Order: sequence, then C-alpha cells, then structure tokens
Amino acid sequence: MKLSVVIAAYNERATLPQVLERAAAVPLEVEREIIVVDDCSTDGTREYLQQNTHLPNVRVIFHEQNRGKGAALRSGFAAATGDMVIVQDADLEYDPREYPKLVQPILEGRADVVYGSRFTGGDSHRVLYFWHSMGNKFLTLLSNMLTGLNLTDMETCHKVFRRGVLERVRLEEDRFGFEPEITAKVARLKVRIYEVGISYAGRTYEEGKKIGWRDGARAVWCILKYNLRRRSSAS
Repeated sequence: MKLSVVIAAYNERATLPQVLERAAAVPLEVEREIIVVDDCSTDGTREYLQQNTHLPNVRVIFHEQNRGKGAALRSGFAAATGDMVIVQDADLEYDPREYPKLVQPILEGRADVVYGSRFTGGDSHRVLYFWHSMGNKFLTLLSNMLTGLNLTDMETCHKVFRRGVLERVRLEEDRFGFEPEITAKVARLKVRIYEVGISYAGRTYEEGKKIGWRDGARAVWCILKYNLRRRSSAS
C-alpha cells in the first residue's frame, strides 16, 4: 500500500516546513509520497518550495494564479499515485502525527473513506471560537440531514480516501466549498465511511486563520446544491 499526502498551501511559509517534516517522519508501515500544491503564495512559501525541491518523496505543483483550496486539491489528487490519499493543510491546526489512526480502518479493510473528527474522542483541542464551533456543528447537521450520514465533523480537513473513490468523483468547487461537495458526492457512492477522533490546534485570525463567515454561507449553498442536484453518482 502507498499513501499520498496532498497539501494545499497558500501563504504558509511559517508552518509549512514543520508540516513537511512531520508528514515525512510519522511512522507508517506503508510507502508515502507528499504532494504540495502552492496556490500562488506571496509570503515566501513559493520561494521556499523552489529552493527545497530536493526534499525526499516530495513533489511540488505551482499554480500561476490563486485559485483556491478546492482547485489546489484537485491538482494534487490528479498527481497522486498512492492507494490512499489524505488531505493535509499547510498550517499546524491538523497534525500529521495523526496519520496512523486515520489510515488504520482502510488498512484493515473496513473503510473506503475516513474522516478525522475534532468533536469525538479524547484527543487534545485548543479552546478558541464558540461561534466557529457552533457553525461547524450546524453545517455538519445540515449536511447529515441531506446525505443520511451521521458524521460529527463534516468540515474537517483530515480526510482519507481510497484513490478509487476519488476517481469516481468529479470535483467542481475551487475554494472552501470542497468539504460539503466531497461529502455529498462520497455519500452518494454508498461507500464505507468511518470517523476517528483527532487532536486540533486551531489558529486565531492573528495567527493566520483564513476562513470566515462568507465561507460558511458558501458551505450552506454547496450542501444544498450538491445534495439536491439530480445527477449521476460521479457528478
């Protein structure tokens, strides 16, 4: 088995080196590759990646204009060669050291998709924004009502897919609408979805957090759009 780690990076020069170090060092019994998609960063992230192309098992894709997280992930998924694909942010809110527990249900043949939940399990969480937490729970509830799933954290970054699952899905969202879109489309495939509890070290806006209320509004639209639209399971 082989794991592809896909990292969408935009202006994360301060944290990306540590993310890459952890993603490469975490003990796994499978081969791994790391694919970084720089989404036209302007803070030195791009230059760092250009100067460190020798990093082992790391491939870099450069977008010539900022296209958004969803577009960056599509580029990374298209380049992935692993049997499993995991989504990793370029900040340190989600820890690569969680990979062993995230991939275990797939390695054991029990799951096709695994979500890392910030709201279940006993792992540590940084205490931050109350309304962000309520917003995440509302979006997950709305998504669950339309997909029929019982997820606790639809908006989580840490998602693992068998590559064959991703190949059956045509992704469209360029920005943060990726999360509700992929959830709706994976649910329609009737594959085996598991959740595992993960740690979470959320950032403040002063520390670089990017998502805002407009992204929440877009997420509501995407939940409705991709769950109510009548197309084939691959659309």
